[in-house]
Amino acid sequence: MDAGFWQGRWARNEIGFHLEQVHPGLRRHWPRLGLPEGAGVLVPLCGKSLDLAWLAGQGFNVLGVELSEKAVEAFFAEQQLEAEISQAGAFRVYRSGKLEIRCGDFFALGADDVAACLGVYDRAALIALPPPMRQRYAAHLSAILPVGCQQLLVTLDYDQQQMDGPPFAVGEAEVKALYALDWRVEQLEAKEVLERNPKMRERGLQHLEERFYRLRRGRLG
Repeated sequence: MDAGFWQGRWARNEIGFHLEQVHPGLRRHWPRLGLPEGAGVLVPLCGKSLDLAWLAGQGFNVLGVELSEKAVEAFFAEQQLEAEISQAGAFRVYRSGKLEIRCGDFFALGADDVAACLGVYDRAALIALPPPMRQRYAAHLSAILPVGCQQLLVTLDYDQQQMDGPPFAVGEAEVKALYALDWRVEQLEAKEVLERNPKMRERGLQHLEERFYRLRRGRLG
């Protein structure tokens, strides 16, 4: 699964993963992180998520990272925001007020880029990646984020034999295997959500569980 896969999905408007509302779980669980107003929040593989605007509206400085330029431009257009556009290294940067989205390869992001980020919101990044890329993704986050950073992670779990990803099934054991070395992992909620995901049932699923985790970045290495 390379960059062309996601570019193609956006080009064909195959974006069933996009929510037309702020994720209810974000509203429910984000306050539990207790981040100070004005803190930086990283949103990897952000697409044109309405969650970005919600986080900015809560007073956070939001840094989204997205591969698809079409998604980035759609976000600012739909939010009726005029973005200042610049170049920063490998990224084309779109900025408006407390919102910044860097268009480019997430793995080009460095520690200096996220030094001010005290929080991470991952609703659609980890579950969008196949297993080898999930390992690389989690390792990259651990390598660049500062000690004390917290993360609200949302995953889906189901029988992978019933449906091909993305979104991929990521169970609790895998979350701990990916993050437990460098993060303290706390599961906040697990709930059955197949009823409100009819497209998933159409793809063959008989069970779909959504899980929320709070992660806190510990020691380096």
